[in-house]
Amino acid sequence: MHGLLRRLFAPRWQHPDPQVRKQALTRLDPTHPEQREALQALARDHDASIRLDALLALDDLKALVEAYAEHREQQAWFDAVCQRLSGTQGGTDLHQRLALIEHLDEPRLLNAIALQGDNLDLRLAALARLSDDHDLIYQACHNGVATVRHRAAERIDSEESLKQLLKQARRDRQVTRIAREKLGQKRSDAEWLARQQAQREHILQQLEQHARAPWEPLYGGRLRHLEREWQHLSHPPSAEQEQRFYQATLSCRKTLNDHDAQEQARQQRLARRDEADATRDQLLAGLEETLDSLRHASELTSQDIDSLRAQRQLLGQRWQALSDVHPPNEAARQRHTRAITEYEQCLEAWQRWRGISAPLERALADHDHATLSRLLKTCAWPKMLTPPALMQRAQAILATEASVTPDAGNATASLDTLEEELDSFEQLLERGAFKSASHLHQRLKPQVDALQAPQAKPLKARLKQLGARLAELRDWRGFVAGPKREQLCSSIEALAEDQHMAEEALDRHHRQLVKEWKSLGDAAANREQSARFRAASDQIHERLAPWRAQLGEERNANLRAREQLCEQLETLLAQPAEDADPDMLREIRDKARHQWRHYSPVPREHAEAVGQRFGRIRHQLQALIDQRAEQIASQKQAMIEEVQALRGDEHQPLAARIARTKQLQQRWRQLGRAPKGAEQSLWKAFRHECDHVFAQRDAHKNEQAARQQQQLDALQVLIDEMDSWQPTTAADADTLDRFMAQIEKLEPLPRNRRSEGMQRRLEGIARARRERLSRLKIADTVQQWHRALPLINAHLAADQRCLAGEAVEIVNIHDVIDTPLPAAFVEAHHARNRQRQNVALPLTDNDQAALETSLSRLRVHLSLLTSGSVRQSDEPLRLAIQVERLNEGIRQEKSRSEEIIDVLAALLALGPLTAAQWEQEVKAFDNLLEDLANAHLD
Repeated sequence: MHGLLRRLFAPRWQHPDPQVRKQALTRLDPTHPEQREALQALARDHDASIRLDALLALDDLKALVEAYAEHREQQAWFDAVCQRLSGTQGGTDLHQRLALIEHLDEPRLLNAIALQGDNLDLRLAALARLSDDHDLIYQACHNGVATVRHRAAERIDSEESLKQLLKQARRDRQVTRIAREKLGQKRSDAEWLARQQAQREHILQQLEQHARAPWEPLYGGRLRHLEREWQHLSHPPSAEQEQRFYQATLSCRKTLNDHDAQEQARQQRLARRDEADATRDQLLAGLEETLDSLRHASELTSQDIDSLRAQRQLLGQRWQALSDVHPPNEAARQRHTRAITEYEQCLEAWQRWRGISAPLERALADHDHATLSRLLKTCAWPKMLTPPALMQRAQAILATEASVTPDAGNATASLDTLEEELDSFEQLLERGAFKSASHLHQRLKPQVDALQAPQAKPLKARLKQLGARLAELRDWRGFVAGPKREQLCSSIEALAEDQHMAEEALDRHHRQLVKEWKSLGDAAANREQSARFRAASDQIHERLAPWRAQLGEERNANLRAREQLCEQLETLLAQPAEDADPDMLREIRDKARHQWRHYSPVPREHAEAVGQRFGRIRHQLQALIDQRAEQIASQKQAMIEEVQALRGDEHQPLAARIARTKQLQQRWRQLGRAPKGAEQSLWKAFRHECDHVFAQRDAHKNEQAARQQQQLDALQVLIDEMDSWQPTTAADADTLDRFMAQIEKLEPLPRNRRSEGMQRRLEGIARARRERLSRLKIADTVQQWHRALPLINAHLAADQRCLAGEAVEIVNIHDVIDTPLPAAFVEAHHARNRQRQNVALPLTDNDQAALETSLSRLRVHLSLLTSGSVRQSDEPLRLAIQVERLNEGIRQEKSRSEEIIDVLAALLALGPLTAAQWEQEVKAFDNLLEDLANAHLD
């Protein structure tokens, strides 16, 4: 019961029925506090329509916008929010609406506000919240405010959207210009970016090719040039390009560093080779001097032979070690061969002497001269070599026996021989070879003193003179050698006491001191200095024993490394790859040679065998390199023939031939090098053929450029004809269309400055001609209106009779005028007849006022289209007309001539009018039409 009473006596806005609550809501006034609270309560009602009406009654736009999020799909909510945010309804101020728009994110609502907003800032704020290109294109094409259209066009960035905008934007030339300019800028940016990328790619390709190329004198300068070109490019590179640039630069730097290292190693190698050559010269000079001293000694002893053998062994060891590092030149090799030959002759003669020495001694004891002569002939002792003392005794006995019956011829031969030996003695003295000269003097003196013939006196005098020079040389050597021996003893003792010197340096200095000591021979020799020198030398030998043992281990390790290197190379040569790159094989050869030199020295007894093994392997590897290089040469020759075939193949497209030629160039770079003599000639022939193919491409480009030039020339002729043509009637629009159709046939145009300038000129001429045609069409419309004046007067007369209460008359257009009228005027004529038939007579004051307002509205509208200025009293009508034109422009854009026809058609259709109403406005209409015709024909 209480619930029933509450329902009976409760306010109707609290009724359970939504329809009742909705009816009650319409009677609530938000200006009264109690009723406002009721409206606020209804704003939270569960019924969406009631909530909407309550919020509209409260004019609470903020709450309406907040509640709209739950009712986006309902059209009533959308219309209400759109109208109040746009300002067409409600009283919310602009600042609050702008603040609410800043939080909107629904494109549909924002589009509507941008189209219908009552303020430019409001429309721009809504436009700023739009982000989709389709929405921006729609705003740029259909918004009634030019600023909004332009702002929307400026925000479109994608190329596809700009193309779509360019197709749809017809009413606003500024939007078209913005779209065209942005498209042009996009294309320019794309072309610039493409050029930048192409330049970067070209530089990268050059740099990568440069990184694969071998070193040359201009290698570093070329690298610096490419780096400067890379730095001068404005557009930043991609991560992949940056990585490629870094890798290529790193490879180039490695090539430069490797060359610097190789150059430094080459300089060091040359220095070591010079040092080795100097050492070889010293060794050979020592052996040659020893052999020379044996030839001029007084007698040959076993000690001399042992010393010669030791020196030969030292020469062999050092010669082999030096030859492993640096091979000797031809002159040194010939000197070495001659010295070894003389050494072998000496040893062979000594071996023969050892075989006859015992029988020769017995024959001397028995005075068996025949046996002595036979044994001496068997020994065949070389004449250039000094014989042993026993052989000299035997020769002297035989010579004494032969002197009993002297022979003049033999005596002359003996004197000549002694003369030659004295010449040799004098040469030795001039060279300062004291040891050899002393031995020769000891041998010659008894022979010359034994001569009794008168012809021997000059020889004896010369021998005495040369003997004096020998004594002087002996004294001088003693004078110089004494301090030198003391200095050498002090130096070797200081060297033995130096505990901080490295073993290698210690050994080198020790050898040098020993060599200098031996070079002094017996000059100023004494037991004390010899003992001091030998004791210090033994001390150094004892200290160097562990180092020499370690050096021996290193030699063995180097020998094992060399043998392992030989095994690896033999394995490679046993199963070579069919497509082995000769450049890689050359690198393996060079690295193997470098490693071979690195693993040095090796034990002398194994050096020759392993060296011969490595020499055979190098020969086989070089043969494999030559074989692969020949195969590559044949492949490159085939590529040259293929390029020749491409050059003359007219059946394939030029682009395909160019692409295939570039592939062949890439393949050429991937292949290794042909033999050294053939690589340059093959490359020259290949480049020559490729240049011919690319010359065909250049000729094709020139031909295409000529066609484009002809196309531009034809367009220039059309533009000149179009510029010289002026339309005289509205029907000349067909001529303009024919011009544009001919121009479209010439498209697409080449992209260059000339074509862009011609396009701009063409657009300006076309725009001027369209404006001219528009003015002619307006003038034609005014003339058509003048031709329709009899029909208007007939309608006025019929209106007067109708308003006077007479029968309603239907005006027949064919009875009044015989010229055709526009379709809009004909339709307005029929509408005027229908209005006269359907009008309720008599007309009320409101009807009369409505007709007068409509007539004034048409006059103001026509005035806006003519001069744009109206009277002060017509200002409200002007504002209303502008708003109406703005809204109609959103839905459909009309040209000025179409809008004038609509106004005149509406004037013709307006009725029934009284004569006073028509006379009141007709003069103003006539003046406006006259001004309109004159203005558009100037």
